[in-house]
Amino acid sequence: MAPLIQIVPFIAALPGALAWGELGHYTIGYIAQNFVKASTASWAKDILNSGSSNSSYLAAVATWADDYRYTSAGAFSAPFHFIDAEDSPPSSCNVDYQRDCGDDGCSISAIQNYTTRVQDTDYSKTDRQMSLKWIVHIIGDLHQPLHDEALEVGGNDIDVYFGSDDDTNLHHIWDTEMPEKLVGGYSLSDAEGWASTLTTDIQSGTYSSQASSWVDGIDLSDPVSTTMTWATEANAYVCSVVMPKGQSYYEDKDLDGSYYNGAIDTIELQIARAGYRLAKWLDLIAANDSKRKRDIEAGVSPAPLPAVAAPPNPSRLSRAKMARRANGYNCNHAH
Repeated sequence: MAPLIQIVPFIAALPGALAWGELGHYTIGYIAQNFVKASTASWAKDILNSGSSNSSYLAAVATWADDYRYTSAGAFSAPFHFIDAEDSPPSSCNVDYQRDCGDDGCSISAIQNYTTRVQDTDYSKTDRQMSLKWIVHIIGDLHQPLHDEALEVGGNDIDVYFGSDDDTNLHHIWDTEMPEKLVGGYSLSDAEGWASTLTTDIQSGTYSSQASSWVDGIDLSDPVSTTMTWATEANAYVCSVVMPKGQSYYEDKDLDGSYYNGAIDTIELQIARAGYRLAKWLDLIAANDSKRKRDIEAGVSPAPLPAVAAPPNPSRLSRAKMARRANGYNCNHAH
């Protein structure tokens, strides 16, 4: 069996964008914990070796993929945090897997591969554990609109101000500064509180009438189509919320004010969606994994898993993809 790091070619990676920052990823993990089935929680805790009483078993691993990508062993995984939509915001927003994924892989291809690997007992326990950690993180990434956009490296090269921070960019304020302004911190306890609020909104509040539709068409046998639906939905906000007036309008402006007020509802919605969808995706994986084990024990061949396949290989690298690669997938701001 090929080792985990041979799915795609090795590439260099420098510190890069952390979709939603620690706060957002922790919160998505806690929301997912609030919605997974008990059997799924047990399955995940077993794979993660987190202990049956661990109350942060998904939240605590939600940022692992960002840390791992900066190691020599994990540098290959930098492109797995985004898909570069080669669209034309604000006039046209769209994502195309064949056009946008690139030959180094992307978030969409990574979800397919790690969804398969986490269920495949031919892989080691360590490989399966890493696969689950990637799923937890990348589903979160998919819901940050600028992780589904190529323009100016997903907004990393659009310099803006945010209150007293006069050295930031559009991508970073979506990842970190706007969520942290709303919540007032970025610790696990801050995230747990935010997750509790959003969980109530999903169960009986703002989102209760729409939550079931968030998982329409979810299909474990077709991870690409499922996650492309989510990425396309998030990417649409680039035109309608992130930069509806065009890139130049926002450059070198302070976005801590009316812009923040117009964006924060979308940020909360996307965090809620990510956590809820992650829970349902893990429920499907855990149920299928359990069925596969029962089939094997009964001497029945289990249904085949989606192939661990190479990503699309475009005939050329776009300007955005060449810029990403040349810059070592660096986002041009400090963390």
